[in-house]
Amino acid sequence: MGKVAARPRYEIPVAVDNGPTPERAAKSVFTRGNPPRVLTTVQSLLNAGDITQDDANAGERWYRDYVFGKFGYVEYAPDYVKDATIKHDPVSWQVVRAKAWGRVLDVKRAYGVGAELRLRMMLVDEMSFTKMAKEFFPHMSLPTARTKISGQSAMLLEQLAAFYRNKDGVRCATKQEVLVPCAQV
Repeated sequence: MGKVAARPRYEIPVAVDNGPTPERAAKSVFTRGNPPRVLTTVQSLLNAGDITQDDANAGERWYRDYVFGKFGYVEYAPDYVKDATIKHDPVSWQVVRAKAWGRVLDVKRAYGVGAELRLRMMLVDEMSFTKMAKEFFPHMSLPTARTKISGQSAMLLEQLAAFYRNKDGVRCATKQEVLVPCAQV
């Protein structure tokens, strides 16, 4: 019996910078922070004061429902604490996923296909106002079209926030009679 040769040991370097690759950085504008995030149209509307934080949160809520309903995964916040009381089997996971997609369809039914298209372009595809303006208003001058699409996006996010407030209010009113007071929901 001969001596067994030891495999060489490879040190895996720890990633120091958790930012975007140079290729990805060339495609978008990123915010400063850790980790850097894509500067979305919603963030630029919020920075300009055109929408409130509630409107931005409504956009984020729609985006999370869309991603979970369509692709089947959830991105948790860094400070998320896992709830150990709920465990999903494959069937219940699909039921929760279907409910998320149902909420996306509720918004589509309430505001139409055009609104859903604008939300998808803004939040899912991360298109800039300039790219959206070229898609929706190819016959107009770019500054005018960009201003129009920016105003439409701000109004849509305001309507979306009102939609969620009304929907949550109806849910709270229903649960208030049956289960617990609305403030505890």
